[in-house]
Amino acid sequence: MHICFIASEYPLPNRSFGGIGTFLLTYCDLLIKSGHRVSIVGVIKEDGVQKKINGVHIFYKKKSSIKGISWLINSKTISSIIKRVHQENKIDIIEAQEGGLAFVKIPKEICKVVRMHGGHHFFHSFENNKLSLRKSILEKITFKKTDAVIATSDFVKTQTSKFLDFSNKKNITINNPIPVEQFYIGDKNKVVKGAIVFAGTICEKKGIRQLCLALPKIRKKFPEVHLYIYGRDWFFPDGTLYKDWMLNQFSDEIKQHITFRKPVPYKELPQVYEFGEVCVFPSHMEVQGLVAPEAMCMEKVVVFTEYGPGPETIDDEINGFLCRPLEIDNISETIIKVLNNRKNNRSIETAAREKVLQKFSPEKILNKNCTFYNFLLQ
Repeated sequence: MHICFIASEYPLPNRSFGGIGTFLLTYCDLLIKSGHRVSIVGVIKEDGVQKKINGVHIFYKKKSSIKGISWLINSKTISSIIKRVHQENKIDIIEAQEGGLAFVKIPKEICKVVRMHGGHHFFHSFENNKLSLRKSILEKITFKKTDAVIATSDFVKTQTSKFLDFSNKKNITINNPIPVEQFYIGDKNKVVKGAIVFAGTICEKKGIRQLCLALPKIRKKFPEVHLYIYGRDWFFPDGTLYKDWMLNQFSDEIKQHITFRKPVPYKELPQVYEFGEVCVFPSHMEVQGLVAPEAMCMEKVVVFTEYGPGPETIDDEINGFLCRPLEIDNISETIIKVLNNRKNNRSIETAAREKVLQKFSPEKILNKNCTFYNFLLQ
């Protein structure tokens, strides 16, 4: 098959990337190794790119910034790229995120799929934002045009269905894959006692502020605790750096026990999880969340959010721990529970990796996707 993604997030050299970029990097590699052809089309802020990277055919053009009509120009640009790619190598499946198909012209013979990574309808209610009319229309048109829907968690499917009706579309839940060979079983000799590791964008919805505020209560019982934060910076619309805004609210005591480190390349992420005694990701909301199962795959004790897809990833106190991320005391109490159980956490660590192998293994995820693609193409 030839699978084409409408996306601007495929990891280009020397560029940081988030969850969707991680998904594309892992999933495209799986498809290529299984003999499929993969293309990525889209528009980016930088100069256009047309090259083959890790077997993936990249077709990027520079994004228009003309106020008022940039959306139309960009849609026409993507449409023209798809037409050319399809003429050269017939496309079987084309995938986009919520809103990604709206004004893009796609040849009728290509099967159109929306993969739910979390769209505007999904996030606006959790972030207390007013629903954008423009983004809402884009998603409604996209879901009307698509032939099928793949949800990356049951939660994102259920929540999105409250706003967008896709009951008449073929749909399925398929989690994002975790490259289990990359996230090896961690070396216990490299664990730093008291090290709490957080990885993710440094912004409010990732729960990092609440995690920092939980430190004083944790340190009263475990004074060796220190928080290591790895993540990309995030800015408010007015240009204010979130990290600076957050630190201004903290006491000197909290600041002394936090270390910020730059985000590392994805291949080096296992080294970050490896030294942590506990990995904590108290997100206010996630679509699926990759960092929790990545760390679980390394047999780390993980504290994840009990909201959204958290219970789909972790069975509380069996293969990890769930916390209420908006409640500072609950975060601290959950981490204290983990540290109090130091001598008995081994069973949780091994169960964590087993859960990932059962639920997120690349081979199983690839088979589910390909089976669904073949079903659509019948």
